[in-house]
Amino acid sequence: MTKIPVHNLRVKRHLKVVYRPVGELKLNPANARRHSKKQIRQIANSIKTFGFNVPILIDRDGNVIAGHGRLLACRELGWAEVPTLCLDHLTPAQTRAFMIADNRLTEIASWDDKLLAEQLKRAVAARSRLQHRGDWL
Repeated sequence: MTKIPVHNLRVKRHLKVVYRPVGELKLNPANARRHSKKQIRQIANSIKTFGFNVPILIDRDGNVIAGHGRLLACRELGWAEVPTLCLDHLTPAQTRAFMIADNRLTEIASWDDKLLAEQLKRAVAARSRLQHRGDWL
């Protein structure tokens, strides 16, 4: 019989995607990550091309924890609602730490240059076949 460490029991929660009006969500002014207008357009083009695949993470009061760029892109696209996940299990200190970790951990990852070149080659070839050509690459 395998024992489950106590710290893992807390993680066993059910996450529920809820569509919320864009106007109810509040950008966090303390978010250290900034998005240029060009990047917001790129995110909007990506959403048009691939769909909205990563919900915006919010706290119980509708403050954005992660997904500021996606929310700004949806506002630019004129969307009325976006998918969200409420992380109401985090304390305010955990929320602040997660906001940094969520952005920083992807930044410090490395690329396999050979695989990346292969994937980019395939993506560029497929790009002409996509219905919504966008500046996402």
